[in-house]
Amino acid sequence: MVNFQERVLTYPQYCRQFSCGDSLITIFNCPPEARLMQNKLADLWCHENYIFYVLEGKKVWHTAQGAYEIGEGSCVLVRKGACILEQFFDIGFCVVLFFIPDEFICNTLKNRSAPIAKTGSIYQPVMKLNSTETLKSFFISMYAYFSGTAEPDKSLLELKFRELILTIADNPENEEALAYFCSLMNEPQSVSLQRVMDDNFCFNLKLEQYALLSNRSLSAFKRDFQKQFNNTPGRWLLEKRLEHARFLLSNKNKTVSEVAFESGFENPSHFSRSFKERFGISPAAAK
Repeated sequence: MVNFQERVLTYPQYCRQFSCGDSLITIFNCPPEARLMQNKLADLWCHENYIFYVLEGKKVWHTAQGAYEIGEGSCVLVRKGACILEQFFDIGFCVVLFFIPDEFICNTLKNRSAPIAKTGSIYQPVMKLNSTETLKSFFISMYAYFSGTAEPDKSLLELKFRELILTIADNPENEEALAYFCSLMNEPQSVSLQRVMDDNFCFNLKLEQYALLSNRSLSAFKRDFQKQFNNTPGRWLLEKRLEHARFLLSNKNKTVSEVAFESGFENPSHFSRSFKERFGISPAAAK
């Protein structure tokens, strides 16, 4: 899979970016001829959370939890992880885009004068934020920094990143985002690992990438996974993907190739072989 943050930065002619530690901000102007990927459906992942405001265009984020159409004027928080991005080649896509790691979010919120209140809300991989005038004005105000020739001081950029997180946290209508922020600060590692796997099993990520998403080294990821799931990551992923594929074949009007792609298999032949070994019939016969 393609790393979303790295792919955005391969188009320097369409974006200017400023970095602050591991955090990154960019205004990404993507006209139709500068697509993130050449296919209408692009499989992407990102090792950091990202927050963006859409200035123009639309795309659809397809995740294990559902599909989310994001259009002009939307403010969105996307949790780190994988997705299938549906692109529309006849229109451009322009966003103000912040990539922000877990640690920065947690450190910012720990210094907040009032602790984050637990909402009890269930949060999704893609969370639409309440588009208040304050939040919209924040994103639009960032244009001033990109129109100049000099790069802002790192301490000023850090303040802008913190301002964004605190602005989101100050609005009680951002229930999903607040619930996610609480989980980052308080969630046990076992729950975090379970969530990472449940949200991303159907994407063709490497074990190193799953480890990064769960804030672990590869060796720690394998050790913790075996302890928690009583199985190896490879075997668990294969079983989950095959069960997901069987559901898609039985309940959705999709081709075998589409099901293979949406279930995290490298190619249709690998999928067909694994499916027949597991269920005793070909994917076509399961439709």
